[in-house]
Amino acid sequence: MIQEVGEMPLTLNKLEYGALLADIQPRIITTEAENDRALSIVESLLSEQNLSPEKEQILRLLVSLIETFEDEHYQLASSTPHSILLHLMEEREIRQTDLVGIIGSRGVVSEVVNGKRAISKSQAKALGKFFHVDPSLFISF
Repeated sequence: MIQEVGEMPLTLNKLEYGALLADIQPRIITTEAENDRALSIVESLLSEQNLSPEKEQILRLLVSLIETFEDEHYQLASSTPHSILLHLMEEREIRQTDLVGIIGSRGVVSEVVNGKRAISKSQAKALGKFFHVDPSLFISF
């Protein structure tokens, strides 16, 4: 198996790559448990310094499988900016008080979080930076 890296073709070590495939057994992800397992392997690989070309290929394969599963099962694009904010807050255990100063005063944060006030463009930019996501997730179109 050959991967193109820039101008130079890179040949994978078949034994090492085969051993990784046998150990990890990557396959189409169909359940949350399989997705969690793949995410765990990806996190482990990302924590390593200087991945071998074989591990790099496994990493790329797993990321592709995860993206396919998540694109089919997580419809963030159909969510509202408010529901995305609530989801991110819950996932990361962020409280309203953590957003004070990022998107406004305590009163403004309360109104935004409780859906009584729309998220402005400047607030969307600040939330995008705070949560490390695309600010457009917080803007209604």
